[in-house]
Amino acid sequence: MIVTVAITGASGAIYAQRFLNHLAAEPKVARIQLVVSGAGLRVLHEELPEAQLTASNLVERLVGEGREKFEILANNDVGASIASGSFPVDAMVAIPCSMGTLGSIAHGVSRDLIQRAADVMLKERRKLILVIRDTPFSLIHLENMRLLTLAGATVFPAIPSFYHRPGSIEEAVDQFLYRVMAHLGLRPSKAYEWRGSKGK
Repeated sequence: MIVTVAITGASGAIYAQRFLNHLAAEPKVARIQLVVSGAGLRVLHEELPEAQLTASNLVERLVGEGREKFEILANNDVGASIASGSFPVDAMVAIPCSMGTLGSIAHGVSRDLIQRAADVMLKERRKLILVIRDTPFSLIHLENMRLLTLAGATVFPAIPSFYHRPGSIEEAVDQFLYRVMAHLGLRPSKAYEWRGSKGK
């Protein structure tokens, strides 16, 4: 499987960091095309303890095993491989996805590689998952989500669950990410599966 991962300028760097590691460790994922917007890089700086993060050293500093799977693409390179429908990407995940990015994709605006790659996923009828992390939603946000859902994207708010009783923020984040991975057709071994209420 070839997966594009886009990191944009919304809060939620922990989701991006841990998702990259889970995806890199997944045997079924052969290649990860990584694109980070300027605003996305700024949020990573603000929310993660790692200092001096750049687009080029991101994988080295944030990812443990599986670094060889990554190809880092510049967001201003609209001629990159993932900008064309002829390049065989299986799925794309924007995590976190800002409302600005969401709005641009919803209206077919392709000002950078992230937006163009998402547009390609829609036109080629491939899997596009947008992990939004914002609240509350304005009517404009909701309308953009509606348009994208009609176009075939999956709008996936970064809302963790608690019925599995997470013992830490990381555990809550991971279980959410396993749900995202399930939508990619992956089955992480540590994913919690609800089997019904206790005693029933």
